Amino acid sequence: MRNNDARYIMAWCTTPGYTGNHVGTLGKHFLLDLKDCNAHLLNDMDFIKNVLYSVATGAGTPVIGESFHRFEPQGLSGVVLITGAHLCIHTWPEYGYAAIDIFTYGDPFQPDDVAGTIVEKLECKNPAIVELKRGF
Repeated sequence: MRNNDARYIMAWCTTPGYTGNHVGTLGKHFLLDLKDCNAHLLNDMDFIKNVLYSVATGAGTPVIGESFHRFEPQGLSGVVLITGAHLCIHTWPEYGYAAIDIFTYGDPFQPDDVAGTIVEKLECKNPAIVELKRGF
């Protein structure tokens, strides 16, 4: 997802006070702020579940757990846990906004590809993505 379609920031995440020159990367954590999304899609629980499941299984990683909740009058939150990663989403259809969290510590799952697919599927016109290298 490193292209002109998104504001993209990469940052190292280290322990406060860490003075070493080396950061051991254990995983990647992508934070997506998706603005100007299709509000109808953001409130469609079946669609959101399908998006998260399809990107997980499309990467060849089995889903090992999930939890979703619909809010009234609108919006939803959900998490899909897969081997070596998780995907979380919180939506505010009234603002056309979704906050998404993608974490992986496994090689088969490529969070930058997953982020791009989610941006497209939610018909997001204004994505911002932060990549954190997680480790010590």
